[in-house]
Amino acid sequence: MAASLSRLSHIAFHVPAGTGLVSDLVGKFRFHLFAERVTAGARQLALRKGAAVFLVNERLGEPPPAHTFPFDPTRPALAQQPPLGHSDKEFLYDVNPSHPVSTASNVCFEVQDVPSVSRRLQERGCPLAIPPTDVTDDGGSVTYCVVRSVVGNISHTLLDRSRYRGAFLPGFRAAGDVPEGPRDPAEATHFDHITYACPRGSTRAVLDWYQHCFGFQRFIVNRQEDAAEGYRIRGRGVGLQLTAMRYGKGSEPGLADDDCKFVLAESLLEPGKNQVDAFLEQHGGAGIQHVGLYTTDIVSTARALAQAGVRFVEPPPAYYSEAGKAEEIRAAGLDPRLLSQHGILLDGDGEGGGRGSSPHQRRYLMQIFTQPIFPEETFFLELIERRGAAGFGEGNIRALWKSVQAYLDKQE
Repeated sequence: MAASLSRLSHIAFHVPAGTGLVSDLVGKFRFHLFAERVTAGARQLALRKGAAVFLVNERLGEPPPAHTFPFDPTRPALAQQPPLGHSDKEFLYDVNPSHPVSTASNVCFEVQDVPSVSRRLQERGCPLAIPPTDVTDDGGSVTYCVVRSVVGNISHTLLDRSRYRGAFLPGFRAAGDVPEGPRDPAEATHFDHITYACPRGSTRAVLDWYQHCFGFQRFIVNRQEDAAEGYRIRGRGVGLQLTAMRYGKGSEPGLADDDCKFVLAESLLEPGKNQVDAFLEQHGGAGIQHVGLYTTDIVSTARALAQAGVRFVEPPPAYYSEAGKAEEIRAAGLDPRLLSQHGILLDGDGEGGGRGSSPHQRRYLMQIFTQPIFPEETFFLELIERRGAAGFGEGNIRALWKSVQAYLDKQE
């Protein structure tokens, strides 16, 4: 039996000290710093926005020699694993990935019984980077372990915090001020999805590993998706394969919920530059390319974040003038000029009626990507609002792809 996951806890970054990530998350993205742990050699800062929690790990002082790991597209996909990170006393609840660039490298889950989960994982051939470990302070105790994913430098911390009543986790102290006053206009409620950039040809092995170890199930990205090959988009300047999975739910898309989905992105063998391959090269292998933040009001959130200094990629110039696009936006009860002003994309999922149906009958989603937030241009955030649509629309996928590709081309 696969290991059972209860819920997603947080996503962890490992960055050099002084990168400005924390100040950007607080000052621009309006995350709230609520817990911290500082030692002589490292600083760990927990930030929250709704139920979305980021843990930023910074090594202070001189960093240890980084393992360089250039991506080689000629080598077998899953053979390109960076050296396994190691546990040290500086970083609790994680391994130190010793990665040469800033990276989002840990997706942490809560579980009910860490020792039992650990045994199941080991029985299924999933080695533990950190065995079950207890950490205690005045707020109680937490048990955790860490397993290494089959994808790049990603690891998964599994923890049981049912016996803990502190601000975050044992070893951390409360930090920051409790937000007061009116509702934050830049609200985000939870992580909608996490996208892995994967080497070409690796998706099936990744799906099999997550299903075997954690019981993940296939999630249909779009109803035109091929069950064997995933959702493939080809065209001028686009060559992309998307496949999705999630834990503990069925494989057919239904109404949107708070469960985070995992999307596997592979490039297709097409001429020209490709942003997935660019990620693999700059990051030094597979990893987390972007994280989608769910919002119930994407227009207000995008406006507030832009005013705070967040920079978004611009949609293709012709997007809003495409045949039927303005009509589609109006059919959703929205103003095309307003979405155009903020660079927000809208797409339906093919369900719930056509363009003549009422906004309440149609299912659609709205999305916008930020510019990369690391110097290496290997990670960005997405805002997404779903109105009934659980998957992803082809029009938005194409437009978002072209938006990011155009931005990357300008940087060269």
